[in-house]
Amino acid sequence: MKAYFLLILTAVFYAGNLIVGKPVTAEIPPVTLSFFRYFIAAIVILPLGYKEWRNNKTLWKKEWKAILSLSVTGLVFFNIFVYLALNYTTSINAGIVEASTPIFTLLLALLLFGEKFNRKQILGVFISLFGVFFVITKGSWEVIMGLQFNSGDLIMLLAMVTWAVYSILIQKHVWKFPTYGVLLVMSVVALIVFLPLMLIEIEGIKQIEWSGAIIGGLFYLGIFPSLIALIAYNKGVQEIGPSRASIFLNLVPVFTMIGAVIFLGEMVTFVQIAGVICVIAGVIVTNRTKNGGT
Repeated sequence: MKAYFLLILTAVFYAGNLIVGKPVTAEIPPVTLSFFRYFIAAIVILPLGYKEWRNNKTLWKKEWKAILSLSVTGLVFFNIFVYLALNYTTSINAGIVEASTPIFTLLLALLLFGEKFNRKQILGVFISLFGVFFVITKGSWEVIMGLQFNSGDLIMLLAMVTWAVYSILIQKHVWKFPTYGVLLVMSVVALIVFLPLMLIEIEGIKQIEWSGAIIGGLFYLGIFPSLIALIAYNKGVQEIGPSRASIFLNLVPVFTMIGAVIFLGEMVTFVQIAGVICVIAGVIVTNRTKNGGT
């Protein structure tokens, strides 16, 4: 029960990233927002990660390519794309597209490593991708024919591809590193990468109107989805295994829908409900098959 609670909490915090991030992105440009998010995360993780960083200096130097790849994909570009997408699409749409991450990871594994699919896995992929496509096109034939896609949804798709690359890198490299030390190092590397990119947003930075709500939103983004959710997810994986734990991430669009309606006043449409059902069903079919299920 403890593992289930932690995994549900993870989904709630990841949904919160999209709900809290929506109004904050209206005030803070995406690169700058991502910078502040990981600046806060680095400060919070410092007491836990400093000793592990200090005791593994040789490891960081030896594995600098892996650290840089993880930071650039999972912390830098993924977050920039997500917060940029939220400027143009709803939190609900973003949550539905985010639920398709396991599908994109599977597709990349096929393209990069030649991983084989069976028929049920292919069926699961098509069901999920149909759900995403249904949401992006709003279920409208006119949108498809006129190629009038929402740019925010397309950017969110790009974010998911980036996260899929990060997931593959995590599977390949994460076993090498101490938990808190690697979070600290990755956060610092991300901050270094963000700094020159922030020059692009210099005019937008000058126009930020700091308020209690914006600062509070930044602290939420820097602490809960960045650190606590990740630690809770890792604990859950240790208890019940990655295959069962990953299913709980399918709750992200559900919690996003609930939160977006309550806190942002967004309206849930039939297209979004149908889309989230397809995405979740496809991921479940794929995961069950991948792990020896029926």
